[in-house]
Amino acid sequence: MIASKKKLTTGILLMASFIGVLIVIFLPIFGQGRNGLEFSDDLFNKLAKGSSYFIPKVKAEVATVMDKQLDVTVKFKDPNIAKTADILLAKVGATGEAKGDLYEIKGNLHKILSQVLTDSDYMYKDEGKPVADFYGMDEKKVMEAWYTILSAMIQPLQKQKLIHEASVINTVNQKAIEPAYNFYGIPAEHVGEKMPLVTGMLAFYLLYTVWYGFAIFDIFNGIGLSMTRSKIKKEV
Repeated sequence: MIASKKKLTTGILLMASFIGVLIVIFLPIFGQGRNGLEFSDDLFNKLAKGSSYFIPKVKAEVATVMDKQLDVTVKFKDPNIAKTADILLAKVGATGEAKGDLYEIKGNLHKILSQVLTDSDYMYKDEGKPVADFYGMDEKKVMEAWYTILSAMIQPLQKQKLIHEASVINTVNQKAIEPAYNFYGIPAEHVGEKMPLVTGMLAFYLLYTVWYGFAIFDIFNGIGLSMTRSKIKKEV
């Protein structure tokens, strides 16, 4: 039973136009064969990378462990990482030695982390070749290995009461290796340079959400389904 033909018609028109716009969003017409979702995902990935360059700040933290010599025994979840660790550590003047299912690392922590920051800087700037050439292996494999090596060192260092050193290592992992690895191959852009586009997209998202809400609201009202407060019965 139709309660309001006008409301129902308005709701149907709103819903039809909403679906029409949704179809357009999924069409590959937003450049390079991308649909609207792929375009927005690409844009916000670029903007996220543009706001994730922390290496200069991390260098200042790494400088606080300038003279720290490491002697730490770790355990890798994947024992095959030990061979890669041998190569990486040798490149920074450190040593690694497998002892059963354990792996002993000795070396200067500052020198290790400084090289990791250099590698991360190259990767963040999408310049993987210097990293690959330096170690003689794929640049992403290098970063994965460094992340694994450093992660394995954190808990053993904490047990040695070297809390600050463990914290610095964790910072390098989170603010240098992770952004460099995750955003590798993605150009960096800054919000300030894309403000009109970003503002327009956010405004459209808000409008589109409200659009759908009004469509549902009018359709329900049109067929007599509405959410209204029931009248309070007064006692005689």
